[in-house]
Amino acid sequence: MALNQAANGHGRVAYVNARLIDPASNLDAPGALLTEGEAIADLGPRLFNDGVPAGIEAIDANGLCLAPGLVDIRVQLREPGEEHKETIATAGAAAIAGGITSMVCLPNTEPVIDNVAGIEFIARRAREVKRAKVYAYAAATKELAGKDITEIGLLSEAGAVAFTDGVRAIASARVMRRALSYASAFGALIVQHPEEPALADTGVMNEGEIATRLGLSGIPTCAEAMMVARDLRLVELTGGRYHVAHVSTAEAVELIRRAKARGIAVTCDTAPPYFALNELAVGDYRTFAKLSPPLRSDDDRRAIIAGLRDGTIDAIASDHAPQDQDSKRLPFVHAEYGGIGLETLLALSLELYHNNHLTLPEVIRRLTEAPARILGLKAGSLAKGRPADLLLFDPARPWVIEESAIRSKSKNTPFERRPVQGMAVRTVIDGRTVHGAA
Repeated sequence: MALNQAANGHGRVAYVNARLIDPASNLDAPGALLTEGEAIADLGPRLFNDGVPAGIEAIDANGLCLAPGLVDIRVQLREPGEEHKETIATAGAAAIAGGITSMVCLPNTEPVIDNVAGIEFIARRAREVKRAKVYAYAAATKELAGKDITEIGLLSEAGAVAFTDGVRAIASARVMRRALSYASAFGALIVQHPEEPALADTGVMNEGEIATRLGLSGIPTCAEAMMVARDLRLVELTGGRYHVAHVSTAEAVELIRRAKARGIAVTCDTAPPYFALNELAVGDYRTFAKLSPPLRSDDDRRAIIAGLRDGTIDAIASDHAPQDQDSKRLPFVHAEYGGIGLETLLALSLELYHNNHLTLPEVIRRLTEAPARILGLKAGSLAKGRPADLLLFDPARPWVIEESAIRSKSKNTPFERRPVQGMAVRTVIDGRTVHGAA
């Protein structure tokens, strides 16, 4: 049966002639997979070797890769409050086009997600939109003000998957200690934006020769390392669970590497800009390359790749931060931080494979099993009985990242006109094809 025949999510559907990649079970082999309703019913190299029985819809993968749908654990949805930049619907459309079946949104909306009503709003809107699954972080401190801890136990019961102040660091050591201690009573995870605010306050790009030449204030790499070093001491003190978001510097990677060797409960992620770009992308005051944390030196970029290669960096997230043109087309100092990344997450991550830094299953692990495991999500695996959230992709298909083709409401990608390889051919959520079939 042709690849473009849609699976309707009901009954039984067989995906045959696929390369099955499931990092959770270390599976990488030719084979087939069967879904029944919303769940995975069976899979394996020998499944349907004698043909697909009558009554089962067959989808021929034509040798393409079939993996768990991507799990993106750092997304700014902008809804509620800034729907002119992005909505759950537009982000969902972008996500499924990029092979993302689950995404986790930051709490820095208007109003802030720091109460049960905010968690419930996100869950309700995601059900209404019926695109990618959406989970929510709750704020670690009320109103993201860095002072009073939110009701972690109550918010966990309501569905918050972890706690963070989003794009703000929890700057106070006392507050971070209290958050880690309080969260540990519920087995909850604290996620930190690792940047010492006092050192980063006036900076707009990475501190160094490029910033000096452009006449821009710099953010030193030690702003990240100092926050990570402080927090790791607090994790040791409290026994809490701690995750470092969008790691961007060599020094922070080394601190986390040493902490893991000592058995400290720390995980971390990075994002494509930090292994695929460096500070030279700022060019002549290019505001689409103004990110937080900032693009770093090439030595830092190579250290991020090394951290991904040796497992120090657990996961890759898009760090999707949509900004409208009025927020970006300003003098560099005044432009907002952030770049979009949902539709480009897969292709940019596959550069690690094409450049021989990671194997294909290793790349997929950092986009599926690892982020799902960190947040305890029922995702990121092809195991029997798991939700049929699937990604059929061609790792070699070439394309060029162009603003005109971006589905996100905002278009602020730092990768405009970059040639890439790798494309989502079909995205399936709960057995229902949501992208890639007529």
